Amino acid sequence: MYQTFIGLEVHIHLLTKTKVFCGCRSAFGDEPNTNICPVCMGYPGVMPALNIEAMRMGCLVARALNCRIPEKTWFERKQYFYPDMTKNYQISQFASPLGQEGWVNIEGGGISRKVRIRECHLEEDAGKMIHTGAVSLLDYNRAGVSLLEIVTDPDMESGEEAELFVQQLRRTVRYLGVCDGNMEEGSLRADANVSINIPGKGLGKKVEIKNLNSSRFIKLGLNYEIKRQAAMLDAGKTIIQETRLWNENRDETAPMRTKENAQDYRYFPEPDLPVFAPDAEFLRSVEAGLVELPLPRATRLKAEYGLNDEQSGLICDEKAVADYYESTVSAACELGLEQKDAAVRIANRLLSDIKHILSRDKIDPANIGAIKLTPRRLAELTALIARGNTSNKNAKQTLEVVFSEDKDPAVIVKERGWEQINDPAVISAAVKDVWDVEAETVAAVRAAIEAGNQKKLKSLTAYLVGKTLERTGGRAAPEIAGQQIDALLYGGRS
Repeated sequence: MYQTFIGLEVHIHLLTKTKVFCGCRSAFGDEPNTNICPVCMGYPGVMPALNIEAMRMGCLVARALNCRIPEKTWFERKQYFYPDMTKNYQISQFASPLGQEGWVNIEGGGISRKVRIRECHLEEDAGKMIHTGAVSLLDYNRAGVSLLEIVTDPDMESGEEAELFVQQLRRTVRYLGVCDGNMEEGSLRADANVSINIPGKGLGKKVEIKNLNSSRFIKLGLNYEIKRQAAMLDAGKTIIQETRLWNENRDETAPMRTKENAQDYRYFPEPDLPVFAPDAEFLRSVEAGLVELPLPRATRLKAEYGLNDEQSGLICDEKAVADYYESTVSAACELGLEQKDAAVRIANRLLSDIKHILSRDKIDPANIGAIKLTPRRLAELTALIARGNTSNKNAKQTLEVVFSEDKDPAVIVKERGWEQINDPAVISAAVKDVWDVEAETVAAVRAAIEAGNQKKLKSLTAYLVGKTLERTGGRAAPEIAGQQIDALLYGGRS
């Protein structure tokens, strides 16, 4: 049995309009080599200039991860042969990164762990290499894009913990509005460092798994590497410090190159960029950008609204959805509904019918604030159900009409004749009609009562209630119909 040590280096593209050291457009998917200039191409004599918004966004992430922002921070040149960066060095941070000595708690799936954040540093990204057969093409649009690297200490012990960390970090940066978190587009990617050793002996030989572009691959790659290293040690072999790649087709890691050390990069201060000393106004702007993050928000929703772990977690996965949910609950309370009852009703509707519609219509949950079902309309529909003005079945139909016709729920219910029937006399007439038509079912129910067959009794009774609703066009109040059917059954009437 070995002890495992996992640390991550997570790179995120910051959502700045321009690159970090020049004025070129920063955007994914543009025509290759259209967003370039002499600065990001590294032409002789060019002068970089720091994008202050990139620095602000980087510090915002650092503060959300409980990092300390130093009094002074600066940039260095990281010397290396980059096929996808023409100047063959990268402007990065080394000696004094913008965020230092932080931590974050990760929770979920039975995992609860504190992970230390060693640093957050700002740098420029490299370009993109496209390999086609024997030819390699270079797109420099990404070269110079604002890139924040978050480096953890080796505090995690499994692929599952690393996966959870990245998922939680992705939600965090999306909440802060500094990164879209699209791993498939490369705007959030990770390198994973893993070593194993005999318990109590400290870190082993570190192996890096490079360029993991999904949280699932992070989990699979690390768990594979842990098993591979354990098998080598069991066989008396030596672990080589190296960089490996994850082969998603074969579900295994493969050697890429021997691992570099910091001295191999020959860092030295970037001569063309001054030291950055954040003033009080800059620090205030960073603090003003902080928001309630997903984990504490989910905890609050459970306590404040009576939601369970699954409901609060799903709602808080996307900030726009959580904002929409809380706005709807607030609107329902303004309509006179009791908060916790309304909150649970709205959560159930949001995570079932509305989620289905969004998925079917290919609406990004991040854009839920722009749908025709506004928080006020969903609150109105919730009130109609809670007050017995319409049934759950008709409420589902009403939702569909809101999306297609852009009308208020109360108007739709009235126009379509979907008001719930609560008059006992009207429902009683429908029950008696069903009673006459379903004589065999009634006899079967009585037999189930005599035999004490509760399962069959429940099924047949639900069938009779369903037939009653069907006879009233789905408008009869199910509770009243059920009560009247029970009265006939247990009152001995035929």
